[in-house]
Amino acid sequence: MFTGLIEEIGTVVKIIKGSNSAKITIKAQKILEDIKLGDSISTNGVCLTVVDFKEDDFSVDVMPETIRCSNLKNLKQGNKVNLERALRVGDRFGGHIVSGHIDGMGIIRSFVKEDNATWISIETTEDLMKYIINKGSIAIDGISLTVAAVNDDFFKVSIIPMTKDETTLLSKQIGDEVNLECDIVGKYIEKLMEFKTKDETKSSIDINFLRENGFA
Repeated sequence: MFTGLIEEIGTVVKIIKGSNSAKITIKAQKILEDIKLGDSISTNGVCLTVVDFKEDDFSVDVMPETIRCSNLKNLKQGNKVNLERALRVGDRFGGHIVSGHIDGMGIIRSFVKEDNATWISIETTEDLMKYIINKGSIAIDGISLTVAAVNDDFFKVSIIPMTKDETTLLSKQIGDEVNLECDIVGKYIEKLMEFKTKDETKSSIDINFLRENGFA
């Protein structure tokens, strides 16, 4: 579990590609202070497991499903990535609940400067847009942000200078893909509202019903 508050920008130093997978080594500093094998590290919003580490870098395995569903497939040596360690019990909860399980991707459509802020428009699919609400929370490449405007097929966020300086978001280009994780609460509510127990879906027509209504 993460909060979407980026701790450090890491640098990809090595990528070993399989047929549909990859092993990525990332140079970092802060998150290595208490790192252990098996730790979870959010990398551009994707929860990955540390499989190896040294004094100034760590390595993660990226399975085919993660490659398909995230922008990690686009990474190259030298690219920057947003990093966050898993939340510890007792830590301040400054962002929102972020699982590190990407729902899909969006495409950056525009950057517009407004005084000390920058508006970013991101286009995404209909199945993700239904979870995105005005003033709701969303994780973009692992960054906890507030949705500031919503349209049919895109939404906007407005970021402050600190977010610009502490994350990779404004180093992106128009047309770049970003990982999106929608607010987990909406997805659970949707599932619960659609759920039907076996008893609820069972037909109410049985032999007693037929007798009571003169059919048997």
